[in-house]
Amino acid sequence: MKYLISAFLLILLSACSTDANTIMDGSDLPGNTSGNQMPVGTSAADLLSATTYTDLTLELYFVEGFQPNQASLDYFEDFLKSRLNKPGQIAIRLNEIPSPGNSAYTIENLRNLEDAIRTAYNREQEIAVFGIFVDGAYAENTENSSVLGVAYRNTSFAIFEETLRNFTDAPLAPSRTTLETTVLTHEFGHLVGLVNAGSPLQSGHQDTAHGRHCTVEDCLMYWTAETGEGLINSLTGGTVPALDEQCIADLRANGGK
Repeated sequence: MKYLISAFLLILLSACSTDANTIMDGSDLPGNTSGNQMPVGTSAADLLSATTYTDLTLELYFVEGFQPNQASLDYFEDFLKSRLNKPGQIAIRLNEIPSPGNSAYTIENLRNLEDAIRTAYNREQEIAVFGIFVDGAYAENTENSSVLGVAYRNTSFAIFEETLRNFTDAPLAPSRTTLETTVLTHEFGHLVGLVNAGSPLQSGHQDTAHGRHCTVEDCLMYWTAETGEGLINSLTGGTVPALDEQCIADLRANGGK
């Protein structure tokens, strides 16, 4: 099914990583955590292949009251198993934290919060990913666009769960599980190097006008700024967009499935 949603919703997905790909090298952090403190896409091959790491641990946190749906996590786990070569195990650990008290989050806020609570880092045969579902909004939202997720380090992402839920409360909006799953898998797509951000292109499908996104309209990694009224083909039917074959080819060439 063709994945067409209005520019309003697509803008929410589009800004996911644009501000976070030129940041920190981890030199400000203690211990041997620098392998998890690099730019987005740096660990794409390590996440995709079993060459260095055979296991994956996802340390996911959520602010009290903003736990992701189990159905979203189940889909996400299936997505990971279908695209990553991890013959060991893929483990998801879910943890609750009290609200940090922010009405809005900058990338620096997210980094500092992660550094304070994260416990899982790369070790031996295991690569670790940190994710957090926060209350509050992205600090750089505008009147016309609201970011739902951001991948901001090579093994780190955030979902703006409160903002996401606000949109699913609207009439004719997609279900929370559908939108939550779409944003979650989209952000992980950036961690594994899509599009042309750590997983080299095998064909010309990068939307260079919009950064690290795919030109194919029904792809999970697609973005467009075209205006429109409401949802053209909404996600209310429960369909989460899949990766286009060109994106899959990029992942396979970089060690994935």
